[in-house]
Amino acid sequence: MPKVAEIQNDPGAYIFECPGCGFAHKINTLQKDDGWPVWRFNNNLEKPTVTPSILVRYGRDQICHSFVTDGNIQFLNDCTHSLAGKTVELTELDHYSHENH
Repeated sequence: MPKVAEIQNDPGAYIFECPGCGFAHKINTLQKDDGWPVWRFNNNLEKPTVTPSILVRYGRDQICHSFVTDGNIQFLNDCTHSLAGKTVELTELDHYSHENH
């Protein structure tokens, strides 16, 4: 099962489910005019590696900051969720249909 899914109708955009904060995170691999940063991705949906780190701010003071390497997600110590400082395997995306997200 894939751990990362390409978002249809959004070229170069991918999504994965974060086991730390419980939200899906989107990465763009192509420069666009929407202001989103661009990441490098190894195009391996089952053992993804994404660089540089992914920083997501949500809620009022919540942070999810991670590296994704070979299908694992390493949470940095500045995360505000319970997996801060830990490395775990990414969740499989059995419930995503690769449609618009």
